[in-house]
Amino acid sequence: MGSHRFMAITRILSFAFSGIDPIPVEIQVQITSGLPAFIIVGLADKTVGESRERIRAALISMGISLPPKRILVNLAPADIVKEGTHHYAAVGELSLDGYIGNINWVISAAIGASRVHRGLICPYNQGQEALLGGDISIIPTPDLISLLNHFTGKQVLPVPKLSSPTISKNNLDLIDVKGMETPKRALEIAAAGGHSLLMIGPPGSGKSMLASRLPGLLPDLTPIQSLDVTRIYSSAGLLSEGRPIIRPPFRDPHHSASPVALTGGGAKAKPGEISLAHHGVLFLDELPEFSRQALESLHQPLETGQITVARAMAHICYPARFQFIAAMNPCRCGYLGDTARECHRIPRCAEEYTRKISGPLMDRIDMVVTVTPIPPSQLIKIASGEQSHIVAQRVKIAREKQIKRQSKLNSETNPDHLCLATEAIKIVEQAATRIKLSARGLTRLLSVSRTIADLAESHEIQIEHVTEALSYRHRQKENS
Repeated sequence: MGSHRFMAITRILSFAFSGIDPIPVEIQVQITSGLPAFIIVGLADKTVGESRERIRAALISMGISLPPKRILVNLAPADIVKEGTHHYAAVGELSLDGYIGNINWVISAAIGASRVHRGLICPYNQGQEALLGGDISIIPTPDLISLLNHFTGKQVLPVPKLSSPTISKNNLDLIDVKGMETPKRALEIAAAGGHSLLMIGPPGSGKSMLASRLPGLLPDLTPIQSLDVTRIYSSAGLLSEGRPIIRPPFRDPHHSASPVALTGGGAKAKPGEISLAHHGVLFLDELPEFSRQALESLHQPLETGQITVARAMAHICYPARFQFIAAMNPCRCGYLGDTARECHRIPRCAEEYTRKISGPLMDRIDMVVTVTPIPPSQLIKIASGEQSHIVAQRVKIAREKQIKRQSKLNSETNPDHLCLATEAIKIVEQAATRIKLSARGLTRLLSVSRTIADLAESHEIQIEHVTEALSYRHRQKENS
């Protein structure tokens, strides 16, 4: 048998991404004798295939030339974990002059590197962002030559430090909302239990004003929630200076938003508005103005807390556990019930306007409240209500009860943890028959009742808690 000469293979760990989850990819490089060639194999897409010329240009700009040999680059799953923490994974976009540009998913890459006990080489401006992914060694580098000098001891790249969190300023306070005691009460219940809420009222009645004050009633994100939300914003390229997000996000897309903009997808399968609202609030104003397809796309995430984006080669899942808040006029003209202002097409106007909102979508909305405008002449006579921080304290206490009892909010749980008083059970049974509640509608009625009981610091759900929850059910749609 003839002798075999084994050629050395250099291995570099990097990552591909499915949603916000990192997938290890081992880049294997082998240089052998033969006709000069630069070959990339391993199901590389067009962008990766074109990197051959970027690599050549970057090395030439540094005064380095590739050897006139056969260079083979293979992209493979990193199924062999290397020992030791002195190895690094690497991510970044190499430009023609050797500069390493920013990429999305840096936090997820850092998490992936931490799982296989590696450090991470990343773009210089994303060093602070990478630190959020775990307690690992981070080498942020502005360009390839700086990285080479760092490893040869000619230059020491700076060690990044954690940035202070991003705290969104919200100066909107409930004290500015005069009157509207029932809608404000509904907003408090929705905040306390994470319930979905639809507000119906004529233009200028205060629906958007109320919705914009909901974030001020919500507590800060937990550390785990903060990491989840921050990873999503990192994957979308929306993270500000690598700062962690600690406040619940509030997303309010325009009604012209497409289904892809809402749920995610597109050429690069980016997260949509529902994922950017993860652990926060998604507010859809003028709900019937959204396309029917866009509204129907909300069914899955409202039930499961995630969205699956179908791609040609794979299915990508993004987290999407958001609190759904919506507002709408009672009809297209907006003045249904106001004989002095309603249009001549009543009631057809209202029927056509609300047709896009299907029964299944309405069945997934926990609470519906009517917002009645206050005449301007009476506004100055109405005393100011409570400040947001007072209501927020009650919301915080109610949420802590839920987490202690069932490890999740009432909107996410099942009837097993509800604990109804005997008299309340009878009212629930009667109501379920009378207004023809679906199984889902019944569960949501009970969960809202449980939240009202938590706000009242009651161990059991009493009759008054059920009757108040019933006042927020949309009976017309239940019968459709």
